[in-house]
Order: sequence, then structure tokens, then C-alpha cells
Amino acid sequence: MANGQWYPPEWPDRIRALADGTLTPVTPKRAATVMLLKDTGTGPAVHMLRRRASMAFAGGAYAYPGGGVDPRDDDHQVRWAGPTRAWWADRLGVDETAAQAIVCAAVRETYEEAGVLLAGPAPDSVVGDTTGADWEADRAALVARDLSFAEFLDRRGLVLRSDLLGAWTRWITPEFEARRYDTWFFVAALPEGQRTRNVSTEADRTVWIAPGEAAAGYDKGELLMMPPTIATLRQLTPYDTAARALADAPGRDLTPVLATARLVDGEIVLSWPGHDEFTKHIPTTGGATA
Repeated sequence: MANGQWYPPEWPDRIRALADGTLTPVTPKRAATVMLLKDTGTGPAVHMLRRRASMAFAGGAYAYPGGGVDPRDDDHQVRWAGPTRAWWADRLGVDETAAQAIVCAAVRETYEEAGVLLAGPAPDSVVGDTTGADWEADRAALVARDLSFAEFLDRRGLVLRSDLLGAWTRWITPEFEARRYDTWFFVAALPEGQRTRNVSTEADRTVWIAPGEAAAGYDKGELLMMPPTIATLRQLTPYDTAARALADAPGRDLTPVLATARLVDGEIVLSWPGHDEFTKHIPTTGGATA
């Protein structure tokens, strides 16, 4: 393989089934992921984790902390600071309830998978060290869904700091995939006094790495990634500070990126609009070519 693009072996058959009408697309689940940045002497680094090889979805691939929306993120009013739910609804292209759920998922999953919490006791503050045993007990309860994020914030007397997030891009898993997600990608800076931990049950390794270095590893075939991951790494590469990336986030286009598959001259052409590097040509008799 010329690069580190994650390409499941079952895709060609599923694409053919979609093309001939024998595959019904699965409804995508809402999800959020966060590109957590910290400044270094040579520019920002991004926090990434490697999914365990045993994972059914993208096993062995490098990704960012993230995951699906918890239904309770919709149902419970969350203690909130920063732009209003109405502002976020307009930015994300959803209603206010869904906007809360998506932003909540971004903050909650970052805490669950990296131990970093974008929340504080007041609208202009952020919690410090979150590595104590009591914090870990609450984090584990969130992971187990024994505790909702709203309950966690109430118990701690904290407000979610939505102003610490910047919505960056939105990708929807292709229609031919068995597991589909409608994922909003956010950017955030590591809060002062906090540090990441490898606490995700889905990851076997975590790294802080410069976006350009990670992209180079992908290009050499050394780091496995899904298209949205490498695409966002390339987008982050020009920035020399986390603050500048955050400052540009509000102006970014959130039109969903959805792969399309079409039959052309006896082969399936798989492409992601606006991302030509991921285009694949798949003969109808099987096998994939670049």
C-alpha cells in the first residue's frame, strides 16, 4: 500500500451491492471527535490514539478522541458557558437540542478517552489537574454510562466551556459502510494544568505528534488512518499555534463530506468530494487500484 489509508477488504462487495440496489444504507449515528492541540517550540502538536487492532471499526488506525452521542446528552439540560445553544445550532446545521448533544459528546468523549476536561467552575475558568482517584471514578462512571454528563457537571459544580471548542469539519461515513457515523470534528487547545492520559479502552497507544509529522508517517505507509483523519491533519499543518487554528475555526465550511461510489467503464470509482487523494478505482471483478 502506497500510504496508510485504511481500506476495508469488504468495501468492493458492499459498493457493488449499493450500486445494484441490494444494500440498504444504515442510518448514521451522530458523533463528535476533538483534535486536541498543544503548543511546542516548533509549532502545535495534536493528540492521537491508535485504535486496538481488535476493534471492529478501523482497528489499528490512528484517530482523535471521540465517539457517539449519549441519548442523555439530548435529554438533560447541561450546565453551559460560551456561545449559546442557538449559536451552535446555526454553526452545526442542526436544532438546539442536537447542538447541545454534539458539543456535549465532544467534551465528554475527550474526557473519557484522554482525561482532559473542557469545563470549569465558572464561565471564565477551567479545571486543573484531573488525575486524582475521585476524578478517575467519575470518568469510569461516564464511560460505563452509569453517570450522564449533565449529572457529572452538576455533581462537580462545573459548566461546559463550549467557547473552548471550534467546529472544524464534518464527515459522514459512506453509505456502503456497515457502521456509519455523522461526525463533527472540533479543534481545542489543551487547558493549562491538565495533561492527557492513555485511559481509552479502545486504544493501545497515544501520542502527541506534529500534524505534518503524522501526515508524513501516513504518506510513508507507517501510520494507518481513515480519510477524515489524514485530511484534517493536512489542514492543521500550516498553523504555527493552537490559538490560530482555533481562531480560524468559525469561518470553516461544515458542509458534510460524504464519499460517493459510481460505476464508470466497468469499474467502481470511489471518491470523497474535495479530497481527490482518496479516490479509488475498483474493478467490478474485484481488487482495488489507486
